Amino acid sequence: MGKHNFYRKVYLEDKPRQQAVDEMLQAFQYEKRVEYLKPEEALGRVTAEPIFAKASMPHYHASAMDGIAVVAENTFTAHEHQPLQMKLNTDFKYVDTGGPVISPYNAVIMIEHVEELDQETIEIIEPATPWQHIRPIGEDIVQEEMILPRGHIIRPVDIGALIAARIDQVPVIDKPIVSIIPTGNELVLPGEQAGTGHLIEYNGTVFASYITEWGGLPNLHDIVPDDPEQLKEAIVQATATSDFVVINAGSSAGSKDYTVHILEELGEVYTHGIATRPGKPVIIAKVNEKIVVGIPGYPVSAYLSLEWLIRPLICQCLGIVPPEREKLTVKLGRRIVSTMGAEDFIRMNIGYIDGTYVATPLTRAAGVTMSLVKADALLIIPPSILGYEQGDLVEVELLKPISSIQSAYIFNGSHDLSIDYLSTFLQQQSLTSKIVSTHTGSMAGMLAIKKGEAHVAGIHLLDSENKTYNTSYVKKILQGENVVLYPFLKRKQGWIVPKGNPLQITSVSDIATQKAMFVNRQKSAGTRILFDLLLQEAGLETNDISGYNREYFTHLSVAAEVKMDQNAVGLGIYSAAKAMGVDFIPVTDESYDLLMKKDFFESKQGENLIKIIQSEAFIREIENMGGYEVVRHPSPIYFS
Repeated sequence: MGKHNFYRKVYLEDKPRQQAVDEMLQAFQYEKRVEYLKPEEALGRVTAEPIFAKASMPHYHASAMDGIAVVAENTFTAHEHQPLQMKLNTDFKYVDTGGPVISPYNAVIMIEHVEELDQETIEIIEPATPWQHIRPIGEDIVQEEMILPRGHIIRPVDIGALIAARIDQVPVIDKPIVSIIPTGNELVLPGEQAGTGHLIEYNGTVFASYITEWGGLPNLHDIVPDDPEQLKEAIVQATATSDFVVINAGSSAGSKDYTVHILEELGEVYTHGIATRPGKPVIIAKVNEKIVVGIPGYPVSAYLSLEWLIRPLICQCLGIVPPEREKLTVKLGRRIVSTMGAEDFIRMNIGYIDGTYVATPLTRAAGVTMSLVKADALLIIPPSILGYEQGDLVEVELLKPISSIQSAYIFNGSHDLSIDYLSTFLQQQSLTSKIVSTHTGSMAGMLAIKKGEAHVAGIHLLDSENKTYNTSYVKKILQGENVVLYPFLKRKQGWIVPKGNPLQITSVSDIATQKAMFVNRQKSAGTRILFDLLLQEAGLETNDISGYNREYFTHLSVAAEVKMDQNAVGLGIYSAAKAMGVDFIPVTDESYDLLMKKDFFESKQGENLIKIIQSEAFIREIENMGGYEVVRHPSPIYFS
């Protein structure tokens, strides 16, 4: 590492997030640049100064109707019992909408109120009033009036007003240039082969998209490897050519996290570590009079940190206030535990169920991009609070429109690929309808229905005594509840194994004998219950199975793990094995059914759901995947 002594760096502090932002903005120096654009090029840009009209609109007296221009005072004798005849070019002129009304004419009579006697003569039976149906000069815009103030974000309607006011050059604030430097030996560009140990670099593209959306001009740098000299060179170059810089990854306290040391050498570090989860390992520094922000590599941490730090910088450059998200009060469907001393940012799904907004947390892992893709809202837990109990009312920040939340079908329970297809069919029918899925397992899905936290739950629970599916569990767990069990699918469960089945797995005993690495589902999942029954029938214990305690939440994730490991095996559905290109050894056919409250099943939403399920297009789509048979026109089973 040459002359650099890059030792492992611990966090300097757990600085409150807002304090770190305020210090950064105070240290940020930016001289606004003005750019002049044609009105049609200025959409979304911010005005650099007030803009005043160069001309009135209209700039002449204009007819508001198709009709005739007259001198109003000459029509006062007109009456239905005493019609008034008028001569063309002597008493009136024809005018079209928007046409000029020239003195001495001072009124317009609608053509519908005119009786044409011949080509030269008309007759009217009502008098005109002075200036009726005439748009006066400057009715819309008056020359020298202010069209737009300074700091206004230009909208399509504003462009029309600018053009009407004869503005040919619009002064807007130049977009701040933001350099983005992705770092890491493990990164490869999109489109390149990503072998073991390599990750596709997509954070930079996401950063660039956010920066563009917020009004900045992104400059995405090539990937910089974990080499101090190369990173130092990239930072120096970026600070010379941009207004501020974002470095992605290398901001933590690992042995290859050089960023903070280089920034200390090149300039001044204000912050290293903020009191948030996720997003703690943030760096804020100043190099060559430019703000440089180091952001964690994990996607969720990265995107939240970018919003906290880079968006305020862009807004300060543009002279606008960072917009706030719409807020909503929701009821928590699950207990949420936090830790004192740091803000927690929890991604949430929201369902509108029986007139109540019910929110449940998604995964809190900082590396799960899909948690933000799926999230409807963010719950921000202050550092002074240890968490919330189930049923508490809390305020969340919305990430999606309230209309999409109100129309969504909240699906809980066991994972199945058919539910993703069902959501697609719903969205094709109505752009606002979709399914929001939480893969918690069959038992948890039943409890979600009981507690009013879901509209629908997918379940496939095998009763070990009578070898029937679902009904005995519903009777026992939902006793006294008015629910409906809707027979949905017959699907194949079996061993998911690598191509060629190298360990020759055909039974649960083979898994134990071959010491295969088993990929299990989570507790309460129907597949987990089936596997435990197979263990029991084979006279085996859970500690006879390597990997029994490794839990995955979807069939696809089980199949993906098997694909990566020649010694792995999982229990799951055929469609997941097919999707991942691995082999499948059938074990049993099972019933995968949908559980709903009776009120929902009989509602318009419920009827719509069943109508799609029974449509030939949906059935064909599902059965073409293989391993499925949709139950046609089943008889729903009612419980109370």
